[in-house]
Amino acid sequence: MKIKSIKLPKIIVLSVIACFLSTFANSQNNLPQQKSDFWKNVRFGGGLGLSTGSNFFSATLAPSAIYQFNNTFAMGVGLNGTYNKSKNVYKSTILGGSVMGLFNPIEDIQLSAEFEQLNVNQQFEGAFSENADRNYWVPALFIGAGYRTNNVTFGVRYDLLYDEADSVYANAFVPFVRVFF
Repeated sequence: MKIKSIKLPKIIVLSVIACFLSTFANSQNNLPQQKSDFWKNVRFGGGLGLSTGSNFFSATLAPSAIYQFNNTFAMGVGLNGTYNKSKNVYKSTILGGSVMGLFNPIEDIQLSAEFEQLNVNQQFEGAFSENADRNYWVPALFIGAGYRTNNVTFGVRYDLLYDEADSVYANAFVPFVRVFF
């Protein structure tokens, strides 16, 4: 048995499609406009560092952003870029990132946990050039506590994974000033 195909004029098919699309488009316009609150809860901040001394220079740029879930808890990410140079000794470039969680049990106290992963590239110069250049990754797992006033927190954090041979920090305790807007 053969089924006959029905041929409709193109104008009818195009008219039906146009009516469907216009109805669909109008129904979308009647929906209530819902704006995302996501960006209202994002706060930006970070750190800047500059140090100079006798034949020494160091600069750091460390932007970060957090998502403020509520007045008590926030999570975020950060980047870190540092350049160090000690004339005729070494120069190093440190690049990496971090993931952090912030907890405020009361308004003035901030507890934090942060995992940081940094790539360290050291090149030795001058009398120290017999030292082998190094390129390595170093992790850090910080727990910290600080006093918070408005957008600024002053505190100290401790690196649970501190390794004196590889860490970019002088010791496991690292003071911090954290600012988020």
